[in-house]
Amino acid sequence: MADGKSAGRSNAPASERTSPLTFYRQVVAELRKVVYPTQQQLVTYFIVVVVFVLFFMALVSGLDLGFGKLVFALFAD
Repeated sequence: MADGKSAGRSNAPASERTSPLTFYRQVVAELRKVVYPTQQQLVTYFIVVVVFVLFFMALVSGLDLGFGKLVFALFAD
């Protein structure tokens, strides 16, 4: 950066603030563009997430149990 300017800033002047009503209208307009998943996609994604979470719960529980037994075996009186 030889010119000393920040990389993330533009040279355009700041635009004026919009009213809350304009902001609300823009938000609604953007939300109308959103493509929501179908029911089948939603069910599929839900099942994938539940299986993923259950797998990692089992993995962490198994590691916890194994390391706990190892520590008790090493440091038992």
